Amino acid sequence: MHSLDSLFGQRISNMDLLSGLFVVLTLQMVEGAAVKQEASLENSVTLLNHSMALVQRMEALLTLGNGSDVTLRVQTVSTDEVKVIQAHSLVLSLQSDVFDDLLQKRNSSNLVLKEGADCAAVFDKFIRYLYCGDISVRPDQAIPLHRLATKYHIWALQQGLTRYMTQHLVSDSQTGHVVSWYQYAVQIGDLTLRDSCLQYLSWNLSSVLQSAEWCSISDELLLSLLQRSDLVLQSELELYEALEAWISQNQPVDMTAESALRAIRYGMIPPQHLFRIQKQSPLMLKYYESVRDLLFLTFQFHAASPVQLAKYFDVNCSLFMPRNYLSSSWGSPWVINNPTRDDRSFSFQTQLGPSGHDASKRVTWNALFSPRWLPLSVRSSYTEHGSMQSTRTDNGQPRIIITPATSSPDFAGVSFQKTVIVAARQQGKVVVRHVFNFHQSTEETGDFLMDADLQRRTSEYLIDSSLHLHIIVKPIYHSLIITKK
Repeated sequence: MHSLDSLFGQRISNMDLLSGLFVVLTLQMVEGAAVKQEASLENSVTLLNHSMALVQRMEALLTLGNGSDVTLRVQTVSTDEVKVIQAHSLVLSLQSDVFDDLLQKRNSSNLVLKEGADCAAVFDKFIRYLYCGDISVRPDQAIPLHRLATKYHIWALQQGLTRYMTQHLVSDSQTGHVVSWYQYAVQIGDLTLRDSCLQYLSWNLSSVLQSAEWCSISDELLLSLLQRSDLVLQSELELYEALEAWISQNQPVDMTAESALRAIRYGMIPPQHLFRIQKQSPLMLKYYESVRDLLFLTFQFHAASPVQLAKYFDVNCSLFMPRNYLSSSWGSPWVINNPTRDDRSFSFQTQLGPSGHDASKRVTWNALFSPRWLPLSVRSSYTEHGSMQSTRTDNGQPRIIITPATSSPDFAGVSFQKTVIVAARQQGKVVVRHVFNFHQSTEETGDFLMDADLQRRTSEYLIDSSLHLHIIVKPIYHSLIITKK
């Protein structure tokens, strides 16, 4: 111990309480090394972990201000508010090269920092992270903490907050936070967070339209959403009415309003609603000339046979392309209790197509869900004498097959895109967990419920031990004949 006292004696005489703490910790590490060496001689290794005690001591050091050698004066921009924090330059310099540089340039014991109101409000929480290595976060605190972590080069905290935001898009708040996170992600160029927010908004748009968050979205985000075909909502009419509310609230420039109105898929709105919109919607009355050509083509689409229309117009365009509509015309919910027990079957009907010519025609669909479906590549080896053997195995994966109950000449020129929406409960809300698109069977996607672990009752894909699905059939018309002009 005399050699250690000699080694640290001069430093201890010049260091404050914080440095003394680090000396004690160093001594403990040396003693711990001796314990490990002795244990290794006995062919065994013992780890003594006192890290929690260290965290508690560091937190007490910050809280009490013992041995503080720097005073952080956090000034809120555009106000007279000042938050004072007693800190230790050694900790700040070890954690942040930005702090290290600022501390070296200071000419007093005070370090003045100017922050926005949101960042100043959480600055003490941010400093505590530098001492303790953990932090509690609420959704409204994520952005200011991320700003601070970025500004002061605390990269581990920055990355942790990015993960937090991508994993906590759901909130029980009525105002929501996904829109502000999206705008922040665009601002800082975080493509992963931006895409996660955009996907959440798209898959849960029907609930977003009903929230206060809808009218807070930017022009850019609005137009990005309107271009997407994977929006999950009740109907295109619901989207038009929500757009009307957004424009009324935000009063955008004419170019934005016109671009948004031209992104509405009028072919997906029944004629009776189109007539009402055309004559009674203040928004349509104001911007009618901007979308008149789309409305004219839409009324032709509803009046003529799709096969006849396809001879002269491109019917395979976004105007006539369905989104993921939850209304009964395009699909049906399906709740599967005990989804690992055995195969299930289910029948439902959809409208043949969005055209008024096909509005009265119905297609009956048969859906088969199997919790342990044998992959096609393996199934082929089970055929014998041209017949298919049992297609279930304990090592299979969940699959769905959706086929029409009968064939019809009306199917000519129409292909059917199948979409299965999987719902889950997060933060007390039922939200879309995943969306799978396929043509015949989910085996085509290869990843259907691959990570669901349906055997586990607490699986994130289950609600009260049941699998909540919504099957959507999207009819897509194709141009059969191109007429030369």
